[in-house]
Amino acid sequence: MKHGTFFWFFLPTAAAMLLFIAFPIVSVLVQSVYAPHEQVIREVENCTLFGCTTTTVVDQEATRALREAEPLGRFVGSAIYTDRNHLALGEVAAAWARAPDLGGFWRQLLNLPFYGALAFTLTYTLLVTPASILLGFAIALAVNALPRPARGPTIFVSLLPMIVTPLVGALILFWMVDARGVLGAALQALAGDPNLSVKASTPLMWAMLVVYGIWSSAPFAFVVYYAGLQTVPQDTLESAMIDGATRWQRIRWVVVPHLLPLTTFMALIKIMDNFRVFEPIVSFNAGAHAQSLSYFIYSDLGGETRLLSSAAATSVLTIAGVVVLLSPVLVRTWRAFGRAGA
Repeated sequence: MKHGTFFWFFLPTAAAMLLFIAFPIVSVLVQSVYAPHEQVIREVENCTLFGCTTTTVVDQEATRALREAEPLGRFVGSAIYTDRNHLALGEVAAAWARAPDLGGFWRQLLNLPFYGALAFTLTYTLLVTPASILLGFAIALAVNALPRPARGPTIFVSLLPMIVTPLVGALILFWMVDARGVLGAALQALAGDPNLSVKASTPLMWAMLVVYGIWSSAPFAFVVYYAGLQTVPQDTLESAMIDGATRWQRIRWVVVPHLLPLTTFMALIKIMDNFRVFEPIVSFNAGAHAQSLSYFIYSDLGGETRLLSSAAATSVLTIAGVVVLLSPVLVRTWRAFGRAGA
């Protein structure tokens, strides 16, 4: 393709990426180093027949003039990133100094808002991403081995978690794990504790969110893998069968290497998707037990006082976290392409 043709072909995509990705990221980065102006306070002396009193009032005109002069707010640099609601460097150093052991330090660290949200986000991402990929791969292998008349209905059932509206699916599971629901009553019977409640237990709530994440995201992996299985060279599989390879050996040495590019693609997509987990926490009303970085941003933007600078700083840290998690996959892909090119 000629350079000119490629330029005009890529121009709409580049413009959309700049408009909807690059510019918003730059805007968020700028907002994260500015804090809202504090209100201008002045003292007013009120005198009556019984004497004079001094009160403090907000100078609305001065405050408005200050905001008009500096609409971005006051420049604070990295102060928002290091305050208690984010990296909390001072609190982390103090916790390290007074912690009796490493376990005590981690407990104190997780009591800080940002690190508590980061802990759940990483736990959710590291558990849901590989589990959903493996489950999708297993379903794809099972469906591909079925007789053709049975594949259609099985594919439809396997895609139900993707077809059902996420909020509806979350609410169904939320009702099922209730103390009066099927799963809730079963857990109480298994544990022998009639007072056991998933909604009142932080570990059980985390487990429920992870189970929902795997259930809702596995169909995507299934669809991708099932499509990839249709491209596996049949002559290679037949040669392996003639050589006496078992089904597991054919999967291990023929199917898995062939689908490795798809696995890399899904790992990239799933890491980015799971690291910004938000909907399950809202659907399960689990904010008291689990807060992700995205939910942290939502909390800053909600309420009567919108903490735009705090939300912007958390967004930048979230983007940085995604880049760190994607780095091993991207480096591996880069090296693979380099070897292929060589």
